Amino acid sequence: MQPVQLNVTTLPAVEKSTPSQARDQLALSFKDLLHKVNEAQIKSDIETEKLISGKTDNLHNVMITAEKASITLNTAVEVRNKAIEAYQEIMRMQV
Repeated sequence: MQPVQLNVTTLPAVEKSTPSQARDQLALSFKDLLHKVNEAQIKSDIETEKLISGKTDNLHNVMITAEKASITLNTAVEVRNKAIEAYQEIMRMQV
């Protein structure tokens, strides 16, 4: 399983684009993050099913896969929370 990597080095390129282009680029990045979360959850489910059905007896790999899925999900939730906090802070600014 690949770790989730957030590439913040691409953010300066977003600043040079129009607001709609920037929104599209960030949406694609978050979309990719959610896709990776989904993949991790599916892999965890598959490994758990294998353990339950007796197709594997390697509990360590099952637990590692489940923990990776949990960490990936928690990371996505925190990214979402930070984005919402930033949006709310911008909305509170006086023009």
